[in-house]
Amino acid sequence: MSPKQKKMLIRIIIAGVLYAALLIWSTTYFYEDLIEDNLPEPILYFVPFIIAGYDIVIKAFKNIAHGQIFDENFLMLIASIGAYGIGEYSEAVAVIIFYQVGELFQSYAVGKSRKSIADMMDICPEYANVEKEDGSTEETDPDDVETGSIIVIKPGERIPIDSVVLSGESYVDTSALTGESVPRRAAEGDTVYSGSVNGNGLLRCRTLKAYEDSAVAKILELVENASSRKSKHENFIHRFAKYYTPIVTIAALMLAVIPSIITGDWAEWIKRACTFLVISCPCALVISVPMGFFSGIGAASSIGVLVKGSNYLEAVADIKTICFDKTGTLTKGEFKVNGIYPEGVSEEKLLETAYKAEKNSTHPVAGAVCRAYKERLGDKAVDSISAADGNSDAVSDSFEELPGQGICAVCGGEEILAGNDKLMKLKKVDYVHSDHSGTVVYVAENGKFIGSILISDSIKIESIDALVKLKSNGVTKTALLTGDKKEQADKIYRELKSSARSSHPAFTGELIDEIASDLYPQDKVAAVERFIRELSGRGKVAFAGDGINDSPVLSRADIGIAMGSLGSDAAIEAADVVIMDDNPAKIASIMKISRKTLRIVKENIVFALGVKVLVLILGALGIASMWAAVFADVGVAVIAILNSMRALKADK
Repeated sequence: MSPKQKKMLIRIIIAGVLYAALLIWSTTYFYEDLIEDNLPEPILYFVPFIIAGYDIVIKAFKNIAHGQIFDENFLMLIASIGAYGIGEYSEAVAVIIFYQVGELFQSYAVGKSRKSIADMMDICPEYANVEKEDGSTEETDPDDVETGSIIVIKPGERIPIDSVVLSGESYVDTSALTGESVPRRAAEGDTVYSGSVNGNGLLRCRTLKAYEDSAVAKILELVENASSRKSKHENFIHRFAKYYTPIVTIAALMLAVIPSIITGDWAEWIKRACTFLVISCPCALVISVPMGFFSGIGAASSIGVLVKGSNYLEAVADIKTICFDKTGTLTKGEFKVNGIYPEGVSEEKLLETAYKAEKNSTHPVAGAVCRAYKERLGDKAVDSISAADGNSDAVSDSFEELPGQGICAVCGGEEILAGNDKLMKLKKVDYVHSDHSGTVVYVAENGKFIGSILISDSIKIESIDALVKLKSNGVTKTALLTGDKKEQADKIYRELKSSARSSHPAFTGELIDEIASDLYPQDKVAAVERFIRELSGRGKVAFAGDGINDSPVLSRADIGIAMGSLGSDAAIEAADVVIMDDNPAKIASIMKISRKTLRIVKENIVFALGVKVLVLILGALGIASMWAAVFADVGVAVIAILNSMRALKADK
């Protein structure tokens, strides 16, 4: 419990003990003597009342002063005053005490539901060990570390900024980012992400980004903004409470006045009106529905999935069509150069020229070219890089990445093109077409074709599980939308189908219902819009991707799902859901969490409204007592909160 919660618990205990003592004392002869000696009974009960409920009184008057009259504090205040006015002192105190018990329970439950998200907020690094020119290190605020700085990450320290390992080897705990408990090996050339915890090795790294652009900063921003995007159910409850509270207040006033004028029994009808007010408090609805969604978001974050708002969590439950990008989504995105085919130049010259164009790109294809260049040329590659750092003629004078096509760069006055056949056609380069199965990078220098490089990828093992589980979860159509050639898309499909037969022999359906290749970003958007029209509101269309070229379609789909580890910043920014460890099988997991959350929320709404309506009618008829009113308010709220907490549990 927090200090505030402990203080509230102490107040409740003190007030409860005094109240119980008064109830026992009221049955004795001494109590009657005190009352007969003109000791006002209201004063005796006022002590536990004010101990338990002074903050309710203060909040009610503050809200009234700010024009916010109709809330639960106002209803409790009026009901208590009314109960006092008709001599029901013990019931007035009981209402306040039990209401505060419900509030304490609610506060504790909400705190528990925040735990997984609060744990994520703790991943914020406090400092970075920046290496100075003399080799010593200095603790620096991560915000002040420049891109390209050398940092040293000691064993047990949290990685402050996304970086690439220059030297050292260790195992990195990424559970705070991905939900994956198994540490990942980090060695020279590997990328490590901020928020992860270094194991028992010393790592010397070069920062790739500024802190505000690193993974940890993006995650914190997503978590902080998630609560501002409300679901349809939450918006309904907000509108409902806005009109419901003043209506029941006016109804209670009419219940107190009109029958009293007719019958002359003011005490009885004021008591009924006070009971009516206590029953009418919408706490169970106002609290449990948002808490249900918050618990669902917490459950998602515990398995390494960030949902940017409860409206997106709600929409995930209704996914009927899901489209996948290929590279980095269904495949590992770990490209390797498997063939170098020069035209009029040496293999080394072709690889070096491609490297000059690709070195500034974050695309997986560019990474494969750069790794191959360094592996192939060894020390010569290192010397070339060093020369490039100190020679303005060797670095890129200009760099342009064309989504779905490739790269145009000017290096040392030489114009270099590196991309697919679309780029060659766009730039009117006479090139030799390659029939190899894989991703082919065509390279041209100063408008002359100098060769091609074959790069291949492999499917993720999790992709098969993802597709099978999605079909089992009610997804009616899956589609592969890729910018790669048809041959490569078909090859991936065949690999998926073959692997599915061996790993899931009971599954007899189609893993991929539709394949579209050679797509530009606008073509992917058009395909998703077509799927949206086909569903005609009978479900949601989701798109899962990771690249810069996926940003438009991630924004256009009903639900955009980004791969958070390999994914580009643009894709993560455009997406509604971010999977931190790039495991597509977690799409099915978040669908299960979403549906469970919605089921719990609907249960809470039906239960709370049903009990409220029943007890309101009984209260107006004089059948329900103030104790029944307490149950209809506090009891229903506690039960609804307990039910909401079930959404916290996620199957990992």
